[in-house]
Amino acid sequence: MRKHGRPEVIVTDKLRSYGAALREIGAGARQETGRWANNRAENSHLPFRRRERAMLRFRRMRSLQKFAAVHASVSNHFNQERSLSSRPLFKANRAAALAEWRQLGAA
Repeated sequence: MRKHGRPEVIVTDKLRSYGAALREIGAGARQETGRWANNRAENSHLPFRRRERAMLRFRRMRSLQKFAAVHASVSNHFNQERSLSSRPLFKANRAAALAEWRQLGAA
């Protein structure tokens, strides 16, 4: 807060600990808790929640670790943020990834 100044509004979910902490630093009146006000923070957690949901399917930690090791290298290869690039660039990158995958599978 010293570096960037005092925010006008601090958006949190409805956990009581946030309110107590904000009152302690003198920003209790600035807390805003609405039903959809926290969407930006929650949407940033979506990739983590997706991985978490996939992990629930495994019964053994060892099989989860084996899957996660392979899945990380493959999914990073194919999972590209579409919003960060144009459609033609996305399609070119996807075609290159598929060609490389087919080459690996043929070997």
